Amino acid sequence: MAIEAELKAVVRDPEGVLKQLEERHGAGRAEVYRDTYYDVPDGSLMGADRELRIRTVHSPDDTRTVLTYKGARVDEASGSKPEAETRVEDADATHEIVRGLGFTPRIAFEKRCRNYSFQRDGRRLLATLVRVPELDDATFIEVETSAASVDELAPALALVRVVLTELGIDEDDLTTELYTDAVAAARPA
Repeated sequence: MAIEAELKAVVRDPEGVLKQLEERHGAGRAEVYRDTYYDVPDGSLMGADRELRIRTVHSPDDTRTVLTYKGARVDEASGSKPEAETRVEDADATHEIVRGLGFTPRIAFEKRCRNYSFQRDGRRLLATLVRVPELDDATFIEVETSAASVDELAPALALVRVVLTELGIDEDDLTTELYTDAVAAARPA
């Protein structure tokens, strides 16, 4: 399973970062992600730092749904995880299948994203500006690429750090907090 080599940061100057991304990589794709995370009833899947997610992505010209499994972190500093995902034909049927297998929805929320795909040093990268309405519309940036193995993770993350640094993102801005945890904490008990 490939490893998602990703770093996430709080963006202190959203307009400045957006301008740099647009100048370097074009207009980007505006998309709204509707994510539902599933767990077993006792919470042991998420308790073991693993994720099962169904994401429906709405863009101006397309709607697609992706089923994703993420294993436990292989790098604590970045939060990078092994990831397997596949596009699914029918979102409703996929939710029914996952529930039928005994998983229950743990948390669902929306992310408003602008995505920029580009190549650098022989790697395909994705930079995503993210706003989560439930988090007071704070802006985050995720930059990711794929590593084929744990041995390839360090150079992949080094490139991700270079991209973030060029965008004016400091090490102090990095966070490994999961959106699921932040949204759960923001909701009334």
